[in-house]
Amino acid sequence: MDPLLASLRAAVAAAPEDSTLRLHLAGLLLDAGEHTEAVGHVAAVLGREPGHAEAGALMARALNPAPPPEAPTTPPAFDWAAAEAEVGDVVGPRFAPEGEGDAEPIAVGPPRGGGRFAVERPDLRLADVGGMDAVKKRLEAAFLAPLRNEKLRALYGKSLRGGLLLYGPPGCGKTFFARALAGELGASFLAVGIHDVLEMWAGNSERNMHDVFLAARAAAPCILFFDELDGIAQKRSAVTGGVLRQVITQMLSELDGVSAGNEGVFVLAASNMPWDVDPALRRPGRFDRTVLVVPPDDEARRAILDLHLRERPVENVKLRTLAARTEGFSGADLAHLCEVATERALLDSVSTGTARMITQDDLLAAAAELRPSIGPWFTTARQVALYANTDGTYDELATYMKKHKLL
Repeated sequence: MDPLLASLRAAVAAAPEDSTLRLHLAGLLLDAGEHTEAVGHVAAVLGREPGHAEAGALMARALNPAPPPEAPTTPPAFDWAAAEAEVGDVVGPRFAPEGEGDAEPIAVGPPRGGGRFAVERPDLRLADVGGMDAVKKRLEAAFLAPLRNEKLRALYGKSLRGGLLLYGPPGCGKTFFARALAGELGASFLAVGIHDVLEMWAGNSERNMHDVFLAARAAAPCILFFDELDGIAQKRSAVTGGVLRQVITQMLSELDGVSAGNEGVFVLAASNMPWDVDPALRRPGRFDRTVLVVPPDDEARRAILDLHLRERPVENVKLRTLAARTEGFSGADLAHLCEVATERALLDSVSTGTARMITQDDLLAAAAELRPSIGPWFTTARQVALYANTDGTYDELATYMKKHKLL
């Protein structure tokens, strides 16, 4: 507290009728920003002397404080030369000199056709997929055998028209199998997802679909793989907008050229919900062959676990025991299990201050904690196998579910 103000307050309290003393205190209070107390003192004087000039002036000052000084409206000029000198060794010059060494002009807009999509050459083979012999046999019969044996294909009149649809629960390796098929054939591999095709602007989605096939033709022999086909080509009866309808029409047009314009282009697709795919795409000459990709069997689970633990610090892990405890887990579930076990060992190492290896106990604890993620898929698939399989499309699914007591 200001000592002067404290002394004046005490003096006013001792001589409340002294108007001069009270107004002097009010003026100092206003200077200190204590407007409420100052108004009280001035009001006391005006109550006794309504026409007191000095009191009236102080009251006006208290009730109408002067506005704070305005900030300058014009900011100081920015020193661009100093700023450029400061970052000159970090940021290059704004403009390059003309003449020798000029770069090629950059095209405006996204590249179209073959340059837009990433084409790869997988070095995978079906032999690299552990277990899953039943799936491999179906792929061999439905896809690889006709392609490998040209003379037998001619003898039996087997056409190469049409595509192959891989379906099954999520996270069970449909894309992995598609890459392995490309490796078996020594073909290029072009994977296309929903975001590569669908756009909000009218006409762009159809053009994207055309460009996908252009890229595959340019890379022939090529496996053109559509992931999540049910998202790209959903049943038109369930589609409210016009974009998806046009995309499906464009896709049908491109597929119907498999025997001619698509020479060397082998079309595959994957779907978790094949029953949601537009029926027109399932007709002969299109995606007329299906292969069910089921959850990994015991041998496949050992291979997947070995893959995900190979680069981690593990100790005394028994893959056979672990595989037996994870029946019904998808490949994605097994990868997550390894992550959970790793986190368990990591957190324990942090809490104890001593790094330790990932052990069998960590993996078994993670297996006990997690549940297979594919249960909801089989719940839906059961309804399909029971009530939507009049044409035998899902016989393979029904057989698998009966064998594993899911139907």
